[in-house]
Amino acid sequence: MCFRAQEGEPFRVCRGWWSAWVLSVLEGTALHAQGPRGSVSRGVTSSVLRCRLGDVKDGLPAWAARAQWSQGVAPMAAASVTPPGTLDALQFGFEKTILGTKLEDKYLCSACKNVLRRPFQAQCGHRYCSSCLSSILSSGPRDCAACVHEGVYEEGVSILESGSAFPDNAARREVESLPAVCPSEGCTWKGTLKEYESCHEGHCPFLLTECPACRGPVRLGDKERHAEQECPERSHGCRHCRAPCCGADVKAHHEICPKFPLTCDGCGKKKIPREKFQDHARACGRECLAPCRFRDVGCPAVVEGEEQQEHEGQWLREHLAMLLRVVEARPPSQGQGGGQEAGVLGPGLPAASELLHRCEALERKTATFENIVCVLNREVERAAMTVEACGRQHRLDQGRIEALSNKVQQLERSIGLKDLAMADLEQKVREMEASTFDGVFIWKISDFARKRQEAVAGRVPAIFSPAFYTSRYGYKMCLRLYLNGDGTGRGTHLSLFFVVMKGPNDALLRWPFNQKVTLMLLDQDNREHVIDAFKPDVTSSSFQRPVGDMNIASGCPLFCPVSKMEARNSYVRDDAVFIKAIVDLTGL
Repeated sequence: MCFRAQEGEPFRVCRGWWSAWVLSVLEGTALHAQGPRGSVSRGVTSSVLRCRLGDVKDGLPAWAARAQWSQGVAPMAAASVTPPGTLDALQFGFEKTILGTKLEDKYLCSACKNVLRRPFQAQCGHRYCSSCLSSILSSGPRDCAACVHEGVYEEGVSILESGSAFPDNAARREVESLPAVCPSEGCTWKGTLKEYESCHEGHCPFLLTECPACRGPVRLGDKERHAEQECPERSHGCRHCRAPCCGADVKAHHEICPKFPLTCDGCGKKKIPREKFQDHARACGRECLAPCRFRDVGCPAVVEGEEQQEHEGQWLREHLAMLLRVVEARPPSQGQGGGQEAGVLGPGLPAASELLHRCEALERKTATFENIVCVLNREVERAAMTVEACGRQHRLDQGRIEALSNKVQQLERSIGLKDLAMADLEQKVREMEASTFDGVFIWKISDFARKRQEAVAGRVPAIFSPAFYTSRYGYKMCLRLYLNGDGTGRGTHLSLFFVVMKGPNDALLRWPFNQKVTLMLLDQDNREHVIDAFKPDVTSSSFQRPVGDMNIASGCPLFCPVSKMEARNSYVRDDAVFIKAIVDLTGL
């Protein structure tokens, strides 16, 4: 009996196919697929997605079923409510020292090697802290370094990307239930890792923190007392003007404090605020007068303290004359003595020889310092020239590095394009090797038992054969086989369908396709083949010129009972079956 898919009938596919389709639509990918009873193409709308998502929810992974979908976007799967399963956490894994038991490797992050915090599992099976994975993926998908290190790298699987990683709530619950101790010295807290994270972490009174003022280590419980009583940089209020200042700046503040008490040298009055001292000095009048410093050599002047410097400048010649008279009047015996110290000119004035020696020493020191300054200036100039040369070389090196980096990126892109082209060519070579060009095609299906189990489980319900042709420039066709049946034959029969594909020479061929098709399950003892044949319905879209990659499949949902295959072992031998298709070439 022949069967042909009718237009308008609902499209039935397995849950596994639906899950792949839903994910591809949500990621913005146009997944184009055909089945024996319908097709799905690029124009899928959000309303179709909502009406179908409920039908396939049970067939999706648990993390995908819980995800919050938005049109055109596939966000990373959400975790349980607490803690949030996002990649936005800024904290890396827990230190190993907090665990109270022997640590197992399965609780370690594959990146930071610490205890997992909000673990995410990649599609390769390795676990990462959410912050570690977010850091790794900040610049795009990456190869799994753990797979490479362990020598288990698989192409297409050992890839870290946000769309395929999901929160590992089972591992999170295991980690949170582990016994933990506080790593801070002196703290005796004990509990589970979940209690440590939610209640104790960051709140331990023994936790060492940095004082923001003095930058010294201080325990969290002592932070307030340290800030108020012990910190050398703590804020002090000036006891005179109440202005805030730290301990190290109190003396400097007293030099300019407007309320600091001063003592008048003229009248002896004490505790005069600095801001009022000038008024006091003017009001004090004659009481603030003081004798000239050259009083001992004969100067009779008495002046105010503020005018002392002006007086010495005006009386410079007179003061020198007075000093000369005193020197000339000194007895000659005082100038001799073989190394004895010279006497004083008068009370409070040093000897002339001592002054001369001091002047000479100062001149020598000044000359030495001038020489040192000249040497330092030359060194500074030489260092500046070296720094400028290094800066120019650095800029040149940066330019070269950027040019090399651009070349590396271009080469990587070129290699990627060539890899894609190589893969495409390899696929075409495999298809060409398996293709025939006479309308007769024999399809060997190896590993039959495993593929049938996958079909029964719903993981891979249908498989496609390689393409074959009626002639070198003829129609392009393939077969589609449901190992657990489809439609009316689901679970009881093998369903075999014939598919007309889009070929390179369709513009030169006659449409619709109108050649008789014979489908056969070969008896490997050559006794009783299972044969079915049909003549295409030229009004069906299945046999019109293909618009997409392939038309809707047509064929036999009740092609061969499963019980008949199991009763005779001549159909399945060495875990392989053979399917044969014959296209009548009459009229071509």
